[in-house]
Amino acid sequence: MNENIFREYDIRGVVGKDLTEETVYDVARAIGAFYRNNDATRVSVGRDARESSPIFRDLMIRGLTETGCDVTDVGMVPTPLLYYTLFAEGFDMDAGVMITGSHNPADNNGFKICLGKSTIFGEQIAEIKRIAKTKDFASGKGTATERDIVQSYNDYVKANIKLGSRKLKVVVDAGNGMGGIIGAPLYKEMGCDVVELFCEPDSRFPNHHPDPTVLENMQHAIAAVSEHRADLVIAFDGDGDRIGVVDENGKVIWGDQLMVIFARSILQEIPGATFIAEVKCSQTLFDDIEKHGGNAIMWKVGHSLIKAAMKEKHAALAGEMSGHIFFAHRYFGYDDAVYSGARLLEILSYTDKPLSALLADLPPTIYTPEIRFDCPDDKKFDIVKRLTAEFKKTHKVIDIDGARILFEHGWGLVRASNTQPVLVMRFEADTEANLQTIQAEVEAKLQELLAS
Repeated sequence: MNENIFREYDIRGVVGKDLTEETVYDVARAIGAFYRNNDATRVSVGRDARESSPIFRDLMIRGLTETGCDVTDVGMVPTPLLYYTLFAEGFDMDAGVMITGSHNPADNNGFKICLGKSTIFGEQIAEIKRIAKTKDFASGKGTATERDIVQSYNDYVKANIKLGSRKLKVVVDAGNGMGGIIGAPLYKEMGCDVVELFCEPDSRFPNHHPDPTVLENMQHAIAAVSEHRADLVIAFDGDGDRIGVVDENGKVIWGDQLMVIFARSILQEIPGATFIAEVKCSQTLFDDIEKHGGNAIMWKVGHSLIKAAMKEKHAALAGEMSGHIFFAHRYFGYDDAVYSGARLLEILSYTDKPLSALLADLPPTIYTPEIRFDCPDDKKFDIVKRLTAEFKKTHKVIDIDGARILFEHGWGLVRASNTQPVLVMRFEADTEANLQTIQAEVEAKLQELLAS
């Protein structure tokens, strides 16, 4: 068994190479034993549309039932619908497993594992790894049943969200991932005029990769806004937990900008509400929340870490640059791109303004996308630690997750990825010249440390 399949937030690898049928069966029994050790026996299992997912589903159900778990197979669904079974009334689940490769390449697959209402990470995944390696499996005779959950989810969202009188035209770009089979018909039922782009699941991803954080993947969406004279595009990643948005002018609205729109809306209803955003987000987001009377908290990257912080801080909303948006306000506090899209449609439906106008008063800044820099796993955290110490001599540094170095006209971030042997950088400033100055200073120091 390749131990590298056990990541910080999930279990994943290349099908047939890292994830053989024997490995998946052992992983399934290890997850089942982990559940039994935590008094969890009622488990929902969902899968995406990848070619390997039905086989992995069969192996997962076999492994879980042989360890004494009772499994409810909820079929081919986006990841948020698997989460829905852990929260909504009438399901009574102790745990859940989502079989998905998310937005990773077509030959990948994996497992997102939930215990109770939380997605496990870190030490809990390490515990499953230990059980799999030692084959310390439980034994029992569980049951397996099937249940269609789509109608229940649709009914819940339609009861939760009511659109105003404005009729909206929305392009839905699912990138042949899982979001389109739920999002497109649901938005139609809610009263929108929907143009479907690549909403049929196809694990080869023949049109573009289903990752809306990459500008190249949004080109079809940008063209479609103009072609169809649509009000906006709502795009989904491979398993439907991350959202991408394009406004009526063909401009991409990133995750932190979306949070500005959502936070302003929530603050009209709940003055003083708390919001959490990760360290890669624009300073304009944190400033705008405070300006509108909210409490803005900067936090670590990673959906499991953010969900834990939301509970602790009683946040109404949290979000990441990558399009993970977590609504606790009127929802369950997990990342659901279809639901987030519906909330955006709701806001737009009660105004005659175009989407671009909702952000027109934000102070303009110049920013980079995420810049990824190869750095070995055994060195990346030490490099960031040393960089933090160096810049603290001369600058204010926010060090909750890497080093967010504050300059007079902007900031630069360097952090170690939790999932890959890379350093992640991002920069923001008030002008292009200041951006280049900040970026050059941080990168020069980084190169100096790497060479030492």
